[in-house]
Amino acid sequence: MNTKVSITCTLLFLCCTLANAQAGYGSTTDSGYGSALLALSSRATKLPLPPAPAPAPEPTPEYVNLTDLLSVAGPFSTFLHYLESTKLIETLQTQANDTEEGITLFVPKDTAFSNLKKPSLSNLTSDQLKQLCLFHALPHYYSLSDFKNLSGSGPINTLAGGTYTLNFTDDSGTIHIGSGWTNTLVSSSVHAKDPVAIYQVNKVLLPEAIFGTDIPPPAPAPAPVAVPDVAPVADGPDADGGKGKGKGVGSDTAARSSTPSSSYRFTGWMKVVMVVVCSGLVVVL
Repeated sequence: MNTKVSITCTLLFLCCTLANAQAGYGSTTDSGYGSALLALSSRATKLPLPPAPAPAPEPTPEYVNLTDLLSVAGPFSTFLHYLESTKLIETLQTQANDTEEGITLFVPKDTAFSNLKKPSLSNLTSDQLKQLCLFHALPHYYSLSDFKNLSGSGPINTLAGGTYTLNFTDDSGTIHIGSGWTNTLVSSSVHAKDPVAIYQVNKVLLPEAIFGTDIPPPAPAPAPVAVPDVAPVADGPDADGGKGKGKGVGSDTAARSSTPSSSYRFTGWMKVVMVVVCSGLVVVL
């Protein structure tokens, strides 16, 4: 009897212990899960956000080789020779491709140099020749439409600096350039794509800073040549001696002057008749 009671008590004790153990295990597990979730959420808020995608890079401006371009276009061999002999081609190349401003270049044709008689460029010093070349360049890219805003805005600085300035006038789309000594216009566009603009001009741009302000007046326009009035020439006699239909006025006049008229012949015969009649009367009497 006592054995059965002890076994029963032992089973009841084990059941109670197991029930309490299960209850404690469940609460511990739930609290563990909650703590883990809180830890993960706190870590997630502390993680840095992914960086925003970088913007696409701007397209690189096209590289323009000034030597190659001036060699093909033109002919600009004289101006290119001056740029190469003064080492300024490197300066202009740097301005064109290694700056944000770009460059605008006015290039005279070979005939512009050959037609330049006075003043002569042969007496220029090396520094003056460099300034003359830089006088043909602006330190900024200008399209043809941009010159409309420059028209009448006053002198524009060139790469020569200082008082080496140019004046621009837009006349219904035609760009006129004035430098004191030179008045010319942009005759054509050789290359006009940012950052390089190259325009052809018909004359060499001569700065007052080199050649002075004693500018000779322009040559007067040649006077119109008077055309003398020429009387129409009479037709000459025909090959048939003027006997045909086409004989001229001269032959008619000669014929009239050489042939006696009918009235002159009639008067002559009347004189003969009267002489004969009078002679007969005298004989009768």
